[in-house]
Amino acid sequence: MSPTESDIPRTVRSGILLLASVALGFAAATRADTDASFLLTATAKDLGNYFPAYLANGYVSTLSTPRGTEGTPAYLVAFMDYATGDMSRPAAIPGWTEIDYSTGPGPTGQSWLNKVSFKPSRFRDYRQTLNLREATLTTNYVYVDGRRNTAVEVVSFVDQANPHLAATQLSITPDFDGVVQLSFALNLWAPYQPRLPLATLSGEQMEEQLAAQGQSRGPVPPATPDRAAVWYHGDTHVSKSEGDADNLALWLQGQAEQGLTMAQAATIGIPVGLVPETVNLYKSPYRLAVNLSVKLSKNQTYRFAKFVTFSRQGWGGDASEDLQLAKTARTTGFDQLLAEHRAAWQRLWQTDILIDGDARAQQAVHSELYYLLSSSTADTAWPLGACAMTPGYAGHAFWDSDTWMFPALLLLHPERAKSLVMFRDRTLAPAQARANERHLEGAMFPWESDPENGSEQTPHSAYILGEREIHVNADIAISQWQYYLATGDLDWLKTAGWPVIRNVAQFWTSRATYVPERHRYEILHVTSVSESYSDVPNDTFTNASASKALAIAASAAALVGERADPRWADIARRLYIPTGGTVEHHLKFDPSVQLDSNAHSDSTLFLSYPSLDLPMSMQLRRADYDAAVSPESQAHGISDSMGLEPRSVAAATLGDAAAAAAWFQDNFSGGTLKPPFNVRTETADNNTGYFITGSGGYIQNLLYGFTGLRIREQGLVEAYPPLLPADWKSLTLQNIEFHGHRYDVVIARDATGRVRLVRRRR
Repeated sequence: MSPTESDIPRTVRSGILLLASVALGFAAATRADTDASFLLTATAKDLGNYFPAYLANGYVSTLSTPRGTEGTPAYLVAFMDYATGDMSRPAAIPGWTEIDYSTGPGPTGQSWLNKVSFKPSRFRDYRQTLNLREATLTTNYVYVDGRRNTAVEVVSFVDQANPHLAATQLSITPDFDGVVQLSFALNLWAPYQPRLPLATLSGEQMEEQLAAQGQSRGPVPPATPDRAAVWYHGDTHVSKSEGDADNLALWLQGQAEQGLTMAQAATIGIPVGLVPETVNLYKSPYRLAVNLSVKLSKNQTYRFAKFVTFSRQGWGGDASEDLQLAKTARTTGFDQLLAEHRAAWQRLWQTDILIDGDARAQQAVHSELYYLLSSSTADTAWPLGACAMTPGYAGHAFWDSDTWMFPALLLLHPERAKSLVMFRDRTLAPAQARANERHLEGAMFPWESDPENGSEQTPHSAYILGEREIHVNADIAISQWQYYLATGDLDWLKTAGWPVIRNVAQFWTSRATYVPERHRYEILHVTSVSESYSDVPNDTFTNASASKALAIAASAAALVGERADPRWADIARRLYIPTGGTVEHHLKFDPSVQLDSNAHSDSTLFLSYPSLDLPMSMQLRRADYDAAVSPESQAHGISDSMGLEPRSVAAATLGDAAAAAAWFQDNFSGGTLKPPFNVRTETADNNTGYFITGSGGYIQNLLYGFTGLRIREQGLVEAYPPLLPADWKSLTLQNIEFHGHRYDVVIARDATGRVRLVRRRR
């Protein structure tokens, strides 16, 4: 256990508590509205390299646009397209952000704000700010249309307090008297073309079809992701769209391709006392809008608001209910709704991670937490996709949800972490069916799970991963156990966690092979976590994870009063975990495998992953690390978000503060944080954005790497000595939760210069 105040000599304790007080004072200071670590801003110079911001509340998402008024696709949680022959993918719902504006006809015709070329001469004094603390996007500029100038401010948010709601407010201040036009639209997207039958195409066939259509999988700067040609959005077919010009309202209903139904509504709020000159409804196959013309006075500010509500089958009601919600929102008013939204985020930020001594890292912490919190839900049974609520990785749930994002949320927001483990409980039946189809016992969870129904959705070109990258099953059981250890919720374990853990143990029991002549168990024909090795025996990470999952099952059985299969403990104890080398260290997999000199990464560092944390001697741990980061290994490695976290944590377990800090700083120098809004990408080059897998890895460095904390049967233990990068004064985990109690954990240097950890119960 980490030291409490009474465990430390008085002279040392006073120094630590002084530093803890300073750190907590710093924590309080960083809550100020003006704290720069919560503000990410784009100016005109950033527009050539503009990577959109992300606005979401875990149920609804959209991306930013430079003007703040353009239409852009939106998405609903686990709302999937199931086109024949394709894998499932997020169905884009009608965009809600568009508000267009025109100063009226001029000598050369009429211009509209969203259609003119975006250049400094037309958009002066440009500034767009993503406020991470309150999850708002604010855009300011002066729109120049001939001799008519209009100061514009747009404020948009996806509501954290009212999850069915999003809102945007357009404030305009003209430097002229006259009649202007405004258009408030819902954008109805055409089906994406060309659709690819990814459920049947091999990798080579996919590349050929893309080439025949003049496309490739490569990125197009600044913000088009690698594989965008295959990770496009799915389709929502709008079956009914209506509007009421007199009441300034729009509504529609539709259905994802062979999927769930949805509904949407919008109401328009106009300034009190302003009477439109004209109002009309515009309706086409691709646009539903209320158009207004209003007479404005010079140098007066007019605020127009748009309130949009959403629902989908299994979450909310129909179009009529959405319309009523939108009307209620308009009555409530933009300012009140914004205040409630800000208050909801204020409550979330009461739990925080504070760094004193590194402003850049502090801002990165807040942006990573923002993207994780924006994408997750509390007390549901939905997972997190690798690229949040965007089409990246087709919105599917991988081991990323259980092993990368879940631990990052567990101590900070356990109610959100719970949703991820509950997804596995909710989709246990299809995993059981999958195992049965392969004549295996228990449950075989997919490599790529559909977030709504849990079905296998790995594209055919990556079919082998779905069949053989089976460590995902152990990862799932480990996360279930970690949730129980962190919460102590025995009722949950009995009803939800135990069924998953038991079925995973049964799977490994039927999947492991006993080798009599070697008196051990082996797991054959797997794809390594180093995925270029698609068919190897005894992948070390897989075997170590399976062994832990089996041991967990034996422990869980005793707690819930069930009989453990005696084979679980036996297989866990005798499952082969390969070692070798001149200086003995863990191998990637069985020594019989021919190593590929072009293979990327060294998966043995995953053995130090906080939730796995394979027990080993410090000598073996050091040998693993040295072998993995040797010049030869690094020559074939890659610097990316997926590899970062195990490297930094592995260095921290050795007490190597300099190396842990150096890997951690790779977050900045490695190019995976894209300006201007700190969007995390999978690698520096492929632009696969909103990669919250990497966000989870970053946060785990702070929760478990530098602190040395681990979640174990004995509690939240200080398994390794804490450390700090040389230029950091302190690291504070503020208001974390363990077993229902809340703590501040402060890592700081005492009067002797030694780094110590103190937890203070709230």
